[in-house]
This record gives sequence, structure tokens and C-alpha cells, in this order.
Amino acid sequence: MIYTKISETEIKEWLKNNLTEERYSHSLGTAECAKELARQFGLDEEKAYTAGLLHDCAKCFTNEKLLEIIHDNLDVHQEEMLNYKTLHAPVSAFYAQKQFGVDDYEILSAIRWHTLGKLDMSDFEKIIFLADKIEPNTRDKEYSAIIRSYLSEDNGLNKALLKCYKETIKSLVKRDLKICLLTIEIYNKLEDLVNV
Repeated sequence: MIYTKISETEIKEWLKNNLTEERYSHSLGTAECAKELARQFGLDEEKAYTAGLLHDCAKCFTNEKLLEIIHDNLDVHQEEMLNYKTLHAPVSAFYAQKQFGVDDYEILSAIRWHTLGKLDMSDFEKIIFLADKIEPNTRDKEYSAIIRSYLSEDNGLNKALLKCYKETIKSLVKRDLKICLLTIEIYNKLEDLVNV
């Protein structure tokens, strides 16, 4: 099934023109990794590839442009605005819909929540979140290998997610940055899901 109004070639051309070279490589890697994880967990591979390809389409917009789009078009909780690095996620979902014609809820939601995550993520949302963190083109290979090792275990998606959240929280503390309350809530929920 096709999930966009324009071709994959046209999407890649747009991404190449609107992302840095590294971010474009990351997007291609995330798309391939998402497809691989979809296959592993019995989900729609084409849908996962599309979400992975478009997840960072607004990543290289200026902060001013991101804020303008959010204020004019989106309902984004104030807490999500604590860190400018996460602003691109809701805007990328908006652009996936407006610019590329995606109307599939799962794709849009997975793009929307690929940075912070959300409580009670679907398996599809989880694989896009993880693909963003472990794709092979730009992500740390050692870290990716650790996360991937959890994916073959029972309850692997939740175990892999929990490890990601642990590392994110450690990194935020180390850099003396604020931690979104949602991040803490998700971490606590994953602890419950993994340690039953």
C-alpha cells in the first residue's frame, strides 16, 4: 500500500534538499531499520519504512519556523517545549500530512512521538522510536548493539525502550538539562511492564 501522495523518489529529493547530509543519511537508515523491525515484530514494513523516512522531515527547520508552525497549527503541551531538540517531532508529523499527504494515523502518531515517546505506545510507535535510536548510518554502534540485544528477548520491545529511557535520563542529568515529566512517567510505566 502507498501511504503518501508523492513518490518515494520525490520524497527523497525533498529530504535531500531540506536536511543536512548527515540527517538525510539518518533518515534513510531509520527507514531501513524501521522496516527491519517491522518484519521482526510482524508489522507493516512499508508503513514502517514511510514513518522512518519522514520522521525527521522538519528537523532542519529553524527554531523560529518550528515555533511558528506549532503556534499557528498545533496543540503542543507547554512541557514538550522545554527542549528545542524535540520541537521537530510534532512539526514533522504535521509536514508528513500536509506536504506528503500521509493520512495514516499510525504513521503520523509514530512520527509525532518519536522523540519523547508517550504512555501506552503501540508496537508500531515503539519500533519507530527505536529505529530512530539504533539505525546503522549515524548512531553509535555499541549502543545500538546493546539495544538490539534486548529485542530478541521475551518482552523485548519494552526492555529495549526501557534501556533507551535509562540512557536518555542519564544523559539529561549529566548535561544538567530539564527532564520532561512525561519522560519520567514513561520510564516508570516501562519499569512496571518489564519487572512484573
